[in-house]
Amino acid sequence: MKKIFILTGEPSGDKLASKVISKVQKNNPNIQYACVGGTHLNSLGIKSIFKLKEITHIGFTSVLLNIFKIKNKINRTVEEIIRFNPDILFSVDSPDFTLRVAEKVKKLNNDIKTIHYVAPQVWVWREGRVKKFKKFLDHILLLFDFEKKYFDKENIPNTFVGHPLLEEESKNKIDLTNIISNDKKIISLFSGSRSSEVNLLLPILIDFINMMNRKFNNFTFIFHTTEDNKNLISEKIHNINLKNVEVISEENIKKQILNKSIFAVSKSGTVSLEICNARVPSIIIYKMNFLNFLIVKMLVKIKFANIINIINNKEIIPELLQSNCNASNIYNTVDKDEKDIYSVLSRIEDRVSLVFSDGTFGSLPKGNFKI
Repeated sequence: MKKIFILTGEPSGDKLASKVISKVQKNNPNIQYACVGGTHLNSLGIKSIFKLKEITHIGFTSVLLNIFKIKNKINRTVEEIIRFNPDILFSVDSPDFTLRVAEKVKKLNNDIKTIHYVAPQVWVWREGRVKKFKKFLDHILLLFDFEKKYFDKENIPNTFVGHPLLEEESKNKIDLTNIISNDKKIISLFSGSRSSEVNLLLPILIDFINMMNRKFNNFTFIFHTTEDNKNLISEKIHNINLKNVEVISEENIKKQILNKSIFAVSKSGTVSLEICNARVPSIIIYKMNFLNFLIVKMLVKIKFANIINIINNKEIIPELLQSNCNASNIYNTVDKDEKDIYSVLSRIEDRVSLVFSDGTFGSLPKGNFKI
């Protein structure tokens, strides 16, 4: 029996991996799995060797403060993979963790094929890393076609497979009347999948909600989050007694809620593509501690945070980053002090429609690479 070890490092990677593996399971049920993953892979009956949140750290300072724990997890993960002896090590995103593990595994057992999904963002910083990857990666699966040139240059086998989260799914509709009422317009909020992101962005988003509530009374604000962070957000919402706020974590419900939303405020990341694919107007927010910001500012070679803006080399989706990421700026971006909020949303929606006009994301070709 063939064996695959799935290696993720954060909830978004867990979600991406589950999309791929669910299809592999359907096409070939005679494969044995083990993983480092979260709720999405667990829902496929694949048990993780430890909880995903144990290795989810964000930012340079967080990594430094937890360096010994992370090294311990890397070494333990390598030991478990070698013991499992898979035919394929399928790593997804989180390169600071997954690729360190893959490199060690390859040195110990060269017969294990290493396939990495979601290429490290070498077009943002540290392009020189690509030379190192070819020593231990057998294949890279790419989300975006423009990434091919970086890996073709070093003769690293790669395939553009597109983004599985942008594929249409035919799931049963769920009755949402107990979550939203027809007389309320929905604004979806995405504060991140990591608790460190939630702790930074949640207070800002709560202040934004309060500002909106002082002027409008016909909005419902819905936080889209992970199961791990649901209680954290719900508790803070409950403590301040906000009545027009809901917190959801179930994937099918989140997708339906997003499709019904008139606007979204989202941290920068993969979810911004899902929002855009749903044709929902949005703005991007992000914030990190000051030391991390200084380090990133010195290293990165791009001027935008959002992949849609990066590819187009212009701000199609408005970004509010670092010091600009505050409740007042979010509110002003949405409201613009105009009499009718919907006229502002409509203008932003026109900008969003540009993103898919050239087919860059709207109709992603799928590669023929098979695991």
